Amino acid sequence: MIILGLDSSAVAASCAVLQDGKVIASGFINTKITHSQTLMPLTESLLKAAGLQLEDVDCFAVSVGPGSFTGLRIAVSAIKGMATALDKPVCGVSTLESLAYNLLGRNAIACPVMDARRGEVYNAIFEVNGDVVTRLTPDRAISLDELGEELAVFEETEVVLVGDGAELAYTHFDGACEIAPEQIRFQNAVSVCLAAINSEKSKFITAKELMPIYIRKPQAEREKEEKENELERKTNL
Repeated sequence: MIILGLDSSAVAASCAVLQDGKVIASGFINTKITHSQTLMPLTESLLKAAGLQLEDVDCFAVSVGPGSFTGLRIAVSAIKGMATALDKPVCGVSTLESLAYNLLGRNAIACPVMDARRGEVYNAIFEVNGDVVTRLTPDRAISLDELGEELAVFEETEVVLVGDGAELAYTHFDGACEIAPEQIRFQNAVSVCLAAINSEKSKFITAKELMPIYIRKPQAEREKEEKENELERKTNL
């Protein structure tokens, strides 16, 4: 089985192609160039380098959130387009769960962290035992203080921070947790594919069913609701 995965949930963009669970091509771009300019050229070049045609792909995987609203939409739209054209199945993967797969081979508590702004981070906690990843909490937005309290129960187990918010958390926790080295710290499409293949909750669906998952509403929508609520409050005075 050949699976192609994409991730553009944060600043970095990546693409990977796995065959029967083994990585045969992967690419990672961590620049400030918009994903709409980099993601598809990266995908095309990887397939060409691997000697594959898009038609050779059996299924697709993509991180569907949490993450950048624009970034998520770009990758999801790209996957929907390719999968629709080929009538192939897709799997939407939690960005946080895919980050836990960065630590395969370890025996540790994986703590993916993404900066959610407004004093919070996107987070979920996972236990990694070799090649098995077990989810311990749902995906959520949480303050670093609250997260620190939760992690205190793992004082006898190694806790490893991953994700683009790992450095922020590491500083906040004053080095109480380990931070993953940069080469395995960030969101990447290899782990998206591994999560799609190995996660107990993975489900392949049609391209039409694939949608981004936002833990919080987009900022524009939140601001609109706040203005409407304030207007209603003034009207009722």
